[in-house]
Amino acid sequence: MRKKRDAPELARRERQIMDAIFQLGEATVSEVLEQLPDPPSYSSVRTIIRKIEAKGLLTHRQDGKRYVYRAKQSRETASRTALQKLMDVFFSGSAPDTVAAIMDVSAKSLDPEDLDRISQIIEQARKEGQ
Repeated sequence: MRKKRDAPELARRERQIMDAIFQLGEATVSEVLEQLPDPPSYSSVRTIIRKIEAKGLLTHRQDGKRYVYRAKQSRETASRTALQKLMDVFFSGSAPDTVAAIMDVSAKSLDPEDLDRISQIIEQARKEGQ
């Protein structure tokens, strides 16, 4: 069995801040603030960023008087970690059950190109599994 890495839980505003930093690559508090919908105060964003950093998701460097923050891992790595946690919590780690649930929810919105891509991914998994 694969060893599970517990990903820190993020509140809605923390996720928005992480999304802004992922999008910008690295950012100051002011730059993050500009990206947020219905932004809170500067000091609130600074406090939330410090909490995210304490959770181990961000790092910073000093640039003059300001701190510039960046994610410690790529969006892809963070997405995979979050997906693994979702699979573990809601689907007992089962990839087929997770995929079935996703297809159940999104089947009506998939166009032929999406279905072709999914078929290619399944075919590739079959080849790699042999």
